Amino acid sequence: MEKLFDSPVMIKLQDFGQKLGSNKFLAALQACMMSLMGIIMVGAISQITVSVLGPTMFNVIAAESQLYEIIYLPYKFTMDLLSVWVVILFSFNYAKNLKMKSPIMNAVDALICFFLVAGPIMISETGTTSIDMSYLGSTGMFIGFVVVFISVQIEKYCADHNIKIKMPDVVPPFLQDGFASIVPLAISTVLFLACSAGVDLFTNGEYTIASGFMALLGVPLSALSSTVGMFIMCVFAALLWCFGIHGTMILVPIIMPLGIQAATANGAAAAAGEPLVFYPVALFGAMAIAGGTGNTLPIALLGLKSKSKQISAISKIAAVPGWFNINEPLTFGMPIMYNPILCIPYVLNIPVVMLLTLLGYQFGFLTPGWISISALLPMGMASYLSTLKWQNAIWDYLMLIPAGLIYYPFFKAYEKQLIAKEALAEQEEAFGVVPE
Repeated sequence: MEKLFDSPVMIKLQDFGQKLGSNKFLAALQACMMSLMGIIMVGAISQITVSVLGPTMFNVIAAESQLYEIIYLPYKFTMDLLSVWVVILFSFNYAKNLKMKSPIMNAVDALICFFLVAGPIMISETGTTSIDMSYLGSTGMFIGFVVVFISVQIEKYCADHNIKIKMPDVVPPFLQDGFASIVPLAISTVLFLACSAGVDLFTNGEYTIASGFMALLGVPLSALSSTVGMFIMCVFAALLWCFGIHGTMILVPIIMPLGIQAATANGAAAAAGEPLVFYPVALFGAMAIAGGTGNTLPIALLGLKSKSKQISAISKIAAVPGWFNINEPLTFGMPIMYNPILCIPYVLNIPVVMLLTLLGYQFGFLTPGWISISALLPMGMASYLSTLKWQNAIWDYLMLIPAGLIYYPFFKAYEKQLIAKEALAEQEEAFGVVPE
């Protein structure tokens, strides 16, 4: 196994990862993802609490009750606004990497631009004004990345070419920074407003930039409802995740109607005493059967005893949410996005687990679902409740094995890389410089 870790392929992957990490834009993105841990964990705790206490499990609190809403509120202000926090942290870190004078102003300006393209104002029939939050959660992240890059680059160009409203030196620095941001923010605002207006006019108001982008990605996938098509869609969704695009959410509008139709048809068959039918949509669950999209729980389990402080800390935080198939703490914390060493097994394990699941159905070990379950539950529970078969419940846990075997060599290579970085950082902290 050691030879595999030190193989030319693994060494090239590590070198490629280091090159990506040295890129100022991608380094800022990784710093942003790691900074999100507190936000993501609070949201996960809120989500797990309402699932355990609510009607999903123990039914201690009614879903319509005020207490349920109060407990669920942190999730709405964390995960439902995830792209907002991404834009703020990402633009701040990117501006810092570019040696901008006032990164906090760059972050505020980028956020304004993001709201222009992803958070349109809505006015109800009663005259109530609100912001459309559909793309302020994780679905708007990739658009947020684009906005951050353009906005901060405009500010850097203006700073480098001294394009700003100049103030006397006696003016306090914070006021100087405020006036200096007027021109670049105005340029960015005009640019993003023009783009938004163009999309609005071209689509007769049907799409915004954010919704139009997601719709474009979804068009070629809508026809892929066969078994082969499910493999293609799930692998493509995982690839999108590697680049910060919420691939799962792109599939949901396609998959959900198919899943409901399959459950309804099998429910009618069960009631009539007829055999249940396997529908390809059943394979969709295999891409997230063991800890969320990408079947990432094995990484958390492998990392619990890791010698890397970063991996160990993230794994301890991510293990329990991962059991509930909430893998954002691990996805953002490792991170997996823009990390070639972990992206490969993240994508690769999905078709393997899907193939094994397909064989499980074909050989009769697994039973097609006939009860529609869409709640957040621990691993195995939804599989059991949708079929009332213990075989389906234990299958989730059995799939930890192939997923873990695929992750293991890549995990060890990444762990080795982080251990070396952490040792170097400790030397720098202890000696002030790296010893020769």
